[in-house]
Order: sequence, then C-alpha cells, then structure tokens
Amino acid sequence: MSRNIPLFIAFRVFFNARFYYPVLGVLFLDLGLTLEEYALLNTVWAATILLVEIPSGALADLVGRKVMVVAAAALMVVEMGVFAFSPPGPWLFPLLILNRVLSGLAEACASGADEALAYDSLAGDDRDAQWRDVLSRLMRWSSGAFFVAMILGALVFDRSVMGTLLGLPGLAEGATTRWPVYLTLATSLPALACALAMRESGSAKSGPAHPIRGALANIAAGARFVFSDPRIRMLLLCAVLFDSMVRIFLTFASNYYRLIGLPEFVNGFLGSLYAVFGFVAASVARRAAVRFSAGAVLTMVGAMIFIGLTGLGFAVPFWGVWVILPIGLSMPLMQYFLSNYLNAWTESGLRATVLSFRGVAINLGYGLAGLGFAAVTAAIRRGCPGLPEDAIFGHALWSLPAAFLFGALLLAVTTRIPAQTRRP
Repeated sequence: MSRNIPLFIAFRVFFNARFYYPVLGVLFLDLGLTLEEYALLNTVWAATILLVEIPSGALADLVGRKVMVVAAAALMVVEMGVFAFSPPGPWLFPLLILNRVLSGLAEACASGADEALAYDSLAGDDRDAQWRDVLSRLMRWSSGAFFVAMILGALVFDRSVMGTLLGLPGLAEGATTRWPVYLTLATSLPALACALAMRESGSAKSGPAHPIRGALANIAAGARFVFSDPRIRMLLLCAVLFDSMVRIFLTFASNYYRLIGLPEFVNGFLGSLYAVFGFVAASVARRAAVRFSAGAVLTMVGAMIFIGLTGLGFAVPFWGVWVILPIGLSMPLMQYFLSNYLNAWTESGLRATVLSFRGVAINLGYGLAGLGFAAVTAAIRRGCPGLPEDAIFGHALWSLPAAFLFGALLLAVTTRIPAQTRRP
C-alpha cells in the first residue's frame, strides 16, 4: 500500500498541471468566445461537479476509490481530446460545453477518492502527522510542475515564439492558439498510468449488493455528519467564500494582465510565481496548522484575499501585478488547511463522501460567483454601449472585493468558529 503515496502525488501533479492555465481567459476569447460565453463555460463546469461530486464520493467509499480515480484519468484524456481538436465555427461552443462537462466529471470522480485512497494507505497511529507531511510533499511537487507548466504554456501560446521555434514566422493563429492544450493532452496519459498502478486500500468496500442504495445511505450519513458538526460547517462556508473569489480572479488572470499592460509572454512567468508561493505555503501551512487554531488561520487567509481583491479594482498599469502576492499565497494555504482538517475530523468509512461535500461546496460557490460576474459584465455592457471588452472587465473587477466583504460580514454575524477547532 505504501506505493499509493508517490503514485497519488504523481497523479495529482499530472492531473492538475494544465499548460493552458496562464492564458486561459485570452485563449477562449482568441478562439472567438465572448466574456459571457467564457463565464458560462465555467459555470457549466462547476454545475457538472455540483451534480456528480457527492454521488461519486459515495460510490468511491462503496465500490473502491481506485475505480473512481481511474475513471477521472480516463475522462481527462477524453476532455483534452475534445478541447484540442474542436473545429472553429458553429460547433466550437457546443463542443467546448462538452469539454467542460467531461472536465467536471473528471474533477468530481477524482475529488475525495484519490485523497481518501492515499490517506487510508498510511500505516500506524500517527496518520494525521504523516498526512501533513504528505500534503507538504504534494504542494512542493505540484508547485514545481506548475512552475514548468506556466512558463512553457505561455511560451507556446505566443505566436512569435512558436513561429521562431518552428522556423515559421508566419505561423497561422489557429495553429498556435492550442499548443498549451496539446501539451496537457500529452500529460493526461501518465495521469492515467498512475491511476491504473494504484492499489485499493483495505478500508474501501467492494462489490456491494445494492451499490445505488448503499451510495444513497452514505450520502445521507455524510450529510448528517457535515451539517451536525459546527467545525465542518464553518470550514466549508469559509472555503466557499474564499475559493470562489480567488478562482474568479485566476480564471480571468490573463485578462487582468492584459488590462494592466503586460505582454502575453509574461503570463507564464507570473503563473510560475504561484508555484513559488506553493513552496512557501507548504512550510508555512504545516507550522500554522500545528501552532494556531482553525479560526486564526482562516482569518489570516481571509485578510490576504480581501487585500488582493481590493488591489484588483484599481488595476494600476504594470504595478498592479502586486496583487498576485496575497492572492497567490492564499490559495495553497486554504487547500492545505481544508485537507488537513477534513481528513483529521472524518472517519474512514465516510472520508471520500465527506471530502466530496468539500468539492460540491467550493464549486457551488464558484458557479454562483461565475454567474454573478457574468451578470455584472452584462449590466455594464447594457449601461455603456460600445465600451471595449477590456474596459468592461476593468469596471467589473470592483464587484469582487465588494462581494467578498459582504460574504465575510455575513459569516461573522451568523456563525462563529467553535473553540474545539483549535487543533485536529
């Protein structure tokens, strides 16, 4: 079972290091989509995860976590194939919707199942401490892979760079736009190989007589656990607020860099800074989880996010790039704390199911935030006809810190973090 740990880390690295991330927003726009269509694609992705996440987690606890991890890797291969080879024209948007559905299914199958499989592969009585070490290793490896993906993805997206490398200065736009997608399709194959090489943990049940009935029972048990434990409730509510606002920025990061006047090739170098932040966060998060209460670390992460989102609204030419520092640090910190506390507070038989509630919560928040942001851009477009896309985007950025502040105040008024969340 010990080989599951390095395979889990390798699977996460190949599954998540997407070369098109540094140019995600401009990639879709350059393919011919509008801001509203792009936001709708992300909402479809989040809605798919929302519908499938909890059932997939419950099935993972019943029929085996490896089955779901292999399914996730296979779906990644298919989704990237659709993305890479969708032809331009009237079929492009429908095929990209299919891509988002497949991507959501892949995320839902992997979320919770891979983590539960790895956690239950740990031996001994100090699994919580071992898991913190695994999370630190995962963050470092993922950060290194993310560094490479950001640099390389942005470089191959740049038409002048690819034209020079291939000796074709006049390389057509359509031929170069999807190079980051082709590279991600290539990395989906080793992700599938890692999934196939994993071994099922002994805690997972196999071959239940009534898998659907058993899955529904697990979902009900997981829901009772999540909604009855004030620690879990508060943690997930904070995750919804924090993750949704940060991911809206990350989704439109390349648009923001274009707005403040940065050349496209810089996107990869900026994206690589997020990898550096991951290295820093790995050490900081491990010490903070041991020394401070959950309330303290959540307050710290929330303050960082609000400072970064407020800076976005000013969109200072060139110097506005400073916002990636607080925002870039907050995301890996939140991911670490979520995994650390949820695994420590959840029993093995419900682990994948409860972890799937995490996925549902954050993707529900992301989907609603995406719809809200699309509504804001549409309202600005109606109010200011003829306003360029970049100007519409710049005005819409102020909605992010406003929404975050409202959500944080609502949480502060209606909930509180129990004292027993001091340590897992």
